Amino acid sequence: MSLRFIIAVLTLACVVSAIGVVHARYRHRQLFIELSRLEKARDDLNIEFSRLQLEQATWAESNRIDQVARVRLGMKTPEPADIVVVRP
Repeated sequence: MSLRFIIAVLTLACVVSAIGVVHARYRHRQLFIELSRLEKARDDLNIEFSRLQLEQATWAESNRIDQVARVRLGMKTPEPADIVVVRP
C-alpha cells in the first residue's frame, strides 16, 4: 500500500469521526432542550396539583360544608323534640 492511500484513509476516517462528533453534540443539545421543556412541564403540573389539593381540602373542610348547608340549602340542626329514634 502506498503512503498516499494510508493518508487518504486516515483523513477520511478523521472527517467521518468529526462529522459523528458534530452530530452527537447536535443530538445532545436537542435532547437537553427537550429534557428542560419536560422538566418545566413537570414542575408546572406539580404546582397545579398542589394547588388543586389545597383547593380540595378547602372545599371539603367541615366548617365550609356546614356553612354551605346553612346558607344555600337552609339546613339547620334539628331541635331535640324533632329527633325521632326508630328501633327495629
